[in-house]
Amino acid sequence: MLLGRLSARGRRLLVVSLFALVFSLFFYCREPLIYTAKSSEPVLLPTPPSTPPKTDTKSLPECKPPVPKKEKLLSHTYRDDGILEVNPAGGHPIYELIDLANTRWKFKLSKASKTLDEAVREYVKRYNRRPPEGFDKWWRYVEKHNVQLPDEYDQIWRDLEPFWGFSPRDLQRIQKEQELHTDTFTLGKNETGDSVEVLKVSFARSTNDWKPEDLLGGAESIKQILKDVQHELPPFRAVISPHDNPTLFTDYEIKKTLLDAVDRGAYVAVDKLARGPGLGWLSGCSPSSPARQGKTTKPPPPTKTFIFDHRKAMEPCLHPYLFDSIGEFLVHDRPGTSDMMLSRFAYCATAMHHDIQIPTLSGWVDDTDDPEWESKLDERLNWRGSNTGMWHAPTTRWKEAQRARLVDFANGLNGTIRVLIPPSEKEKRIGEGVEISRAKINPAMMDVAFAGEPVGCHEETCPELLNRYEWRKRQGSKESGNFKYIIDVDGNAWSSRFKRLITTNSLIFKATVYPEWFQDRIEPWVHYVPVQVDYSDVYDALTFFRGGLYGEGAHQDLARKIASEGRAWSKDFWRKEDVTAYVYRLVLEYARVMSSDRDAMSYDG
Repeated sequence: MLLGRLSARGRRLLVVSLFALVFSLFFYCREPLIYTAKSSEPVLLPTPPSTPPKTDTKSLPECKPPVPKKEKLLSHTYRDDGILEVNPAGGHPIYELIDLANTRWKFKLSKASKTLDEAVREYVKRYNRRPPEGFDKWWRYVEKHNVQLPDEYDQIWRDLEPFWGFSPRDLQRIQKEQELHTDTFTLGKNETGDSVEVLKVSFARSTNDWKPEDLLGGAESIKQILKDVQHELPPFRAVISPHDNPTLFTDYEIKKTLLDAVDRGAYVAVDKLARGPGLGWLSGCSPSSPARQGKTTKPPPPTKTFIFDHRKAMEPCLHPYLFDSIGEFLVHDRPGTSDMMLSRFAYCATAMHHDIQIPTLSGWVDDTDDPEWESKLDERLNWRGSNTGMWHAPTTRWKEAQRARLVDFANGLNGTIRVLIPPSEKEKRIGEGVEISRAKINPAMMDVAFAGEPVGCHEETCPELLNRYEWRKRQGSKESGNFKYIIDVDGNAWSSRFKRLITTNSLIFKATVYPEWFQDRIEPWVHYVPVQVDYSDVYDALTFFRGGLYGEGAHQDLARKIASEGRAWSKDFWRKEDVTAYVYRLVLEYARVMSSDRDAMSYDG
């Protein structure tokens, strides 16, 4: 009756309102209607009271945003020459390199010998012979001074193993002849003495400002190293070069002949040694090596690479570009090899040399008064130094040497450089990088320059150096301590500043071709950042830690951790006692291989 009294327009409005009410009730009750009852019949719930009853949330649908699918990360390539090739579809490789390095380091620490018997067994396992006589006394020194990693002396084995292929009589004759070699001194201990002394000096007359006594600094350093153990050392005579550089270029065929004889337990007569073909530096490489095969190990752009095995990355036979990148090699275009391997010592050596390495205390620091990481404000990569590395003259290739290239590399403003920008998440792909103008990245991220004034240069080249580069003031520890990131590169030979640098709170990047005495006792990517000598990975490694131009993608927590681990390593693994333990063991090994009765000079405990 009510509908009949309404006009047609009123009826339409009433119908529309009722329809809207029903429609609203339907949507309000839709989810309870569908999901509350487990039977096929829907049940309409009553109006909720003021205090809602507990609801079985498991039976209600959850509204969540869609979970993005994780990118499938592909593997990087680990090459036989110690280099990792980056797969753009993989994650950032530095995460992986750090993880692998930490695993290796922890494993090395965990398996270190803890008793003399364990050390003897490990020695026999590694080197297939008994330790040298006096090994038990050496072990007592190791225990007393808490020397870590007492098994990790493979560098001594590498240096001395070829000499086991000579008969003791031949080796003694070679050593005696070496004592007369110009620019050497002989350090040792006589049969009747208790102390280590300089036994002979064979220096050329001074031709400029050098005085013979200036060349004996290394001798005094080694005497200081051995002072506390010299009474326990056997008699020995070691011929040592006083210069920074190694001097004994190894012929591959001669070294192989000697090592093959060692494997057979035989000797090679000196007159039976035959040099390989005269190929300059390539004479020191295996015929199957990339260097002898004429292969390049540098992949074409945009492929990126990083170091995962630093020792292998230092080998020119595996990386031929090193011959054209380091003053040590550039200074000799086609060097000649020796007719034999000479048992002479030097303060450093490359993979191309057979000088027996003996460390000194050059550049020594016990500690540094360096600011904490958080107090370091400058996030550019820092380097200051002289233009050492080789003679600078119109006829030499000094522009290709390591230090000149570093300064050019870090200060160039022309062109662009492709840089890997760390992704926002570890699980994301790294990609192929982005092009950044050198005019932007170098001023923002690099503080690299020569200091002082040109040295080691021809009268025509000194002015060229002065005009070519900006020569800045030398930095003291206070100035360099403001930088979070510091790069260490070779000079005339190995870098003696590494001890000081790694003892700071800065993160150290290291580019070198000199595997040092402690190489088996340190772990790249745990204690420092290894970078290639062509500096092709420097921007990528630096950007990973400090971030891009505006700090994007930074991993300063990892940078601080490696810097801290490096400093701790220096204070725990590179003490004077650790150097003494190394030279002590080196002398024991050397005295045995030089002895007329090597078996009698072996430990029988």
